[in-house]
Amino acid sequence: MIRFSKLFFGFTVFVLLLWLLPWAYNFAFYKPERTPFTLWSCVVGDFAVVDFVGDGIVRRDRGGRTYTDREFDSILPTFYARQLLNDERFPDSLCGVAVTPRLLQSENFMFRSTPAEINKPRTGLYPLLESMSGRVDLEMPDDVFRITSSGIEFVVMATNRIDRGKSDRFTEAMTRKGFRFPALAVAGNPSTRKEDDEGYLLLDASWQLFHLKQVKGRPYVRAIDLPEGVQPEHLFVTEFPSRRTLGFLTDTENGFHVLSKPSYEIVRVGIPGWNPESESLTVIGNMFDWTVRVTGAGADRYYAVDARREYRLIDSMVYGSERTPLPGLVFTSYDDGYVKPRFE
Repeated sequence: MIRFSKLFFGFTVFVLLLWLLPWAYNFAFYKPERTPFTLWSCVVGDFAVVDFVGDGIVRRDRGGRTYTDREFDSILPTFYARQLLNDERFPDSLCGVAVTPRLLQSENFMFRSTPAEINKPRTGLYPLLESMSGRVDLEMPDDVFRITSSGIEFVVMATNRIDRGKSDRFTEAMTRKGFRFPALAVAGNPSTRKEDDEGYLLLDASWQLFHLKQVKGRPYVRAIDLPEGVQPEHLFVTEFPSRRTLGFLTDTENGFHVLSKPSYEIVRVGIPGWNPESESLTVIGNMFDWTVRVTGAGADRYYAVDARREYRLIDSMVYGSERTPLPGLVFTSYDDGYVKPRFE
């Protein structure tokens, strides 16, 4: 018994050292790294950068030309539209297109996805909001749905009972459109903090893509044609103010695609790829171009994409990372939502 206790004590000390020593080393030798704020400027045709040098801020483009704060506002007019409007310097046109503050505001958007959001556990229960309630403010429903191998079921939360009538109506509508149960992926934004609701993007058992929402209490189901060779894997409903896009999706080859609205056309974005399970993505977009940031594998990769010409790649740049943390035992990770021992 004493021998077992010594072995257990020694094993516990070993595990603690494996956990604490790398943490202490990384903490002691940690050097903060700042990736400069970077956006594509359609005015100068280059990446515009806000960098920290010493105690000051330097605004420049990739070519090395520096700008004052007022000049920097002017080369990023879609991002600093409010400042330009306040200074009475808002342009009448950009890139040969007449613009107004309202137009720019409706076209600007930001999208972000992290591995932690993708890899976290799912409840399998989703609220379906009313898409045409006639009210300005959206309201959460009193039921949630789940998709089983036999159909879609709406469960009334107050009683924990299945609403058979509603479940049968939606199941029949989905089956009539060719949906094969169960669903392999369900993606939506179940929140009332948005201007409108576009429901969910669904991937059925045969890897076919569908759009599901509720319109005046009735099911709206649309089968979406996929380009040849594209097999969706991760789905995202966007619900941007411009309503030009319904969602984003990645395929099994990590290709990044845009699902347009109302045509339901799927177009691949001209970046090399993005793996949502291991890389973070940030998109800052406007009516002319998108700046796409992909973070992973020790580097930040920036891409400028033409929003007017089928999302073609304009230019790219990379910020590398010099950090080499000492590996050790950890219990949490940005890659999932579980607390468990792992060696990183």
